[in-house]
Amino acid sequence: MSEITVPAMGESITEGTIFKWHVKEGDQVQVGDVLLELETDKVNLEISAEDQGVIEQILRQEGDNVTIGEVIGRISAQSNDAVAPSKPAETQAAPEGAVTKEAVEKPVQPAAAAEPADNSGLTASPSARKLARERGIDLNQVQGRDPNGRIYHEDVKNHNESSSKPSASAPKQESNPAAAAPAASEFGGKPVERKRMSRRRQTIANRLVQAQQTAAMLTTFNEVDMTAIMDVRKRRKDAFKDKHDVNLGFMSFFTKAVVGALKRYPLLNAEIDGDDIVEKKFYDIGIAVSAKEGLVVPVVRDADRMGFAAIEKEIVNLANKARSNTLSLSELQGGTFTITNGGVFGSLLSTPILNAPQVGILGMHKIQLRPVAIDAERSENRPMMYIALSYDHRIVDGAEAVGFLVTVKELLEDPESLLLEG
Repeated sequence: MSEITVPAMGESITEGTIFKWHVKEGDQVQVGDVLLELETDKVNLEISAEDQGVIEQILRQEGDNVTIGEVIGRISAQSNDAVAPSKPAETQAAPEGAVTKEAVEKPVQPAAAAEPADNSGLTASPSARKLARERGIDLNQVQGRDPNGRIYHEDVKNHNESSSKPSASAPKQESNPAAAAPAASEFGGKPVERKRMSRRRQTIANRLVQAQQTAAMLTTFNEVDMTAIMDVRKRRKDAFKDKHDVNLGFMSFFTKAVVGALKRYPLLNAEIDGDDIVEKKFYDIGIAVSAKEGLVVPVVRDADRMGFAAIEKEIVNLANKARSNTLSLSELQGGTFTITNGGVFGSLLSTPILNAPQVGILGMHKIQLRPVAIDAERSENRPMMYIALSYDHRIVDGAEAVGFLVTVKELLEDPESLLLEG
């Protein structure tokens, strides 16, 4: 028999949550078959079978938090054919009047003690039935955690036999239905749906709150005239697509502008480590992506060494992986500065929250035609975008933050200057 254990998942990850089992007890598996999906703070990981055999036990259920090295299941080396004969009592009845070997060996705990659950339609795993017979537990009295009502080995193992005895308070509970459904009474009997946050959503929530509690966060704003960039894209997009097989989007311009501004204002590319300031001499830019399981920030490595096409290809690649939940941990770790684009959802203005331990994040927003004064006598409608820089005021002064944002603005309004920054 071999054990199914939680594998090591990276330096910063010590635990995960069982998101979904792809097998059930009694299933035959081969080496490499996917057994379950584990949700971590950053990505979902598939755990595969390292041995062939039969799923003998599933010890931890969907939704359970588990730690690295923990045993969450067991695989028997037997095949399905070998397992089947060992459970004749569950597949066919003994001849009437016959005395079975089990009845002779265990007269005080006959199989019938647990079998009423079978007759009543209760479903239980083979290992749960076996353990129930050994302990003389009525499966009808076992409280399972499976929403579909199936009883597992762990449910029987954790069962408290005293819970099967009626308590003095039982009649009071039955006469007060509202006490059994506090959620309904909380909202005056109106319909609600209560569901547990995913592990990733819990992590996002905790980190955002932590960032606000530990950093002296401040946001400064500016606006960018996108006329020049939109003109370049209009003139060059077809040739760019033909040559590089990728669209010329806005993100490559913003990534290049951010790198140029970081070179001039290096404290925005730093982090705080105790009483030290760690200035990073490389430019790994995180790009926030909204995926089904929650926000993730994959990293474009060494963005300062990449051209427009390489940046666009890498962003498309990372975004596709994020939405298909196939990002690796290495693609999410690190990052020196982050860009987030709320404009794709229609946001006109926002204050982005820092992606700790980074000390700067740039927020992009919706492009909107607005009247802009060209000189004292005339104005034009221009495609304008508000940009926001949130920064950690502990090491970044206001003047430096404003200078950084003005530099980003100037580089974007003169796209040719971005070539010099490369």
